[in-house]
Amino acid sequence: MSYPSPNRSFPSGRGRRLAAGDRARVVLLASTVVTFLLYVVPYGEYLAYPLLLLSTLAHEMGHGLTAILVGGSFHRFLMWPDGSGVAVWSGEPSRLRMATVAFGGLVGPAVAAALGFIAGRTPRGARAALWLLVVTLALSLLFVVRNSFGILFVALLGLALLLVAKRGSAEVIQLVLVFLALQLALSVFSRADYLFTPVARTSEGVMPSDVAQIADALFLPYWFWGGLCAGFSILVLILGLRSYWR
Repeated sequence: MSYPSPNRSFPSGRGRRLAAGDRARVVLLASTVVTFLLYVVPYGEYLAYPLLLLSTLAHEMGHGLTAILVGGSFHRFLMWPDGSGVAVWSGEPSRLRMATVAFGGLVGPAVAAALGFIAGRTPRGARAALWLLVVTLALSLLFVVRNSFGILFVALLGLALLLVAKRGSAEVIQLVLVFLALQLALSVFSRADYLFTPVARTSEGVMPSDVAQIADALFLPYWFWGGLCAGFSILVLILGLRSYWR
């Protein structure tokens, strides 16, 4: 262990912390620029298509993981090319439990984004988070992903993140994690219309939306719960970004 000499104005570690903070801010700005380019370059919408599926994955996994947390079972996850998805779970019948699981999916992308920002403050945290994502995707493939398109997407995403985690430099790993977190944060707004509709249209047909299920399980209209989920998601994102920027 070393100590700063008496004639230094600041401890020797101070400069490293400032450099790390500056690097983290540059990573966030770079991720923002890349995101902007996806929507202005020719065929950029095709490049952004996997990011739509990423938000669906975070949403449905939010349902499944919340079901497990409230004592239920997560049976299967289905995803289709149009970006729709379904999480099938079971548990002790309870209005509060049903509402909680529905809420967990709606705020899943925001929570995942905030955790990504917090972990992405440092290259070491970003690397750990990326490996955790790889393990989570692998376990999902083994136990809950149950249709061909979902298996294809989750497998390709897991392989891509595994390659980055194993071969990428510290800077690349940090950039990838923050970029993914930024996409999930943006999806909270780009797909916000789902928070204010009573129906969900998936490849399995039309069914009650998550906010409609919350309203049916508890009280007050679906749009109230949609506004509550939106406010909660924005608050979580602000806390995550604030932690990252600081």
